[in-house]
Amino acid sequence: MNVFTPTKRSRVKRLHERGSYDEKSVFEILDAGLIAHMGYVIDGQPYVTPTAFWRRGRTLYWHGSAKSRMLMEQAKGLPVCVTVTHLDGLVLARSGFHHSINYRSVMAFGHTSEITDSAEKIAEMDYFLERVLPKRNPSLRPMTDQELKASKVIAMEIAEASAKIRAKPPVDDEEDYALPIWAGVAPVTQVMGVLEPDPRLLPGVPVPSHLDRLRPGKRLDLLMAEAAKVGA
Repeated sequence: MNVFTPTKRSRVKRLHERGSYDEKSVFEILDAGLIAHMGYVIDGQPYVTPTAFWRRGRTLYWHGSAKSRMLMEQAKGLPVCVTVTHLDGLVLARSGFHHSINYRSVMAFGHTSEITDSAEKIAEMDYFLERVLPKRNPSLRPMTDQELKASKVIAMEIAEASAKIRAKPPVDDEEDYALPIWAGVAPVTQVMGVLEPDPRLLPGVPVPSHLDRLRPGKRLDLLMAEAAKVGA
């Protein structure tokens, strides 16, 4: 099993039994996500920016406007901490102290670089769309040269990463289990809603079959995980 060797900055210290460093655990959490938070420093000021991302092997990618301050600085090469979190449930215990949450999270460290080759930029942005919406690309018009110029793609090879997971009922003090207080877990999920057509959609344009997977009630994290397997 391939693992990320933990160091002082990536080792899970608090509740270390929840920590994992193997690629499988880390990649499954990343691949079930769509939004990551990027932590970085510019001129001594720390910033944390939420942005959509994708993964290929041990490399994370994200993109945006070529005029984005974050991306312009990251294009020069910055140390970045990327985090992804899934909230899975509210854990309701018999005391306020033991209330908790069930979650899956990853913290990944690395240095950024810019993808400057045009063909590689297009390939990565196409991959991202395919990673979110398999079979969507063939139905779209090609990217224009101006759109390509207006976009930056940033890559970060993961140097270190740790996963942290809680997925269990409340853990109360032993004597509290005898109290007549309801305890348990309130599951939390993000699900798809009903598709909303663009008000300017041409008459008679049907919903394409590749969007069938976005059926109402489908869990977003499962959709993302399934799409990651399709694109692998």
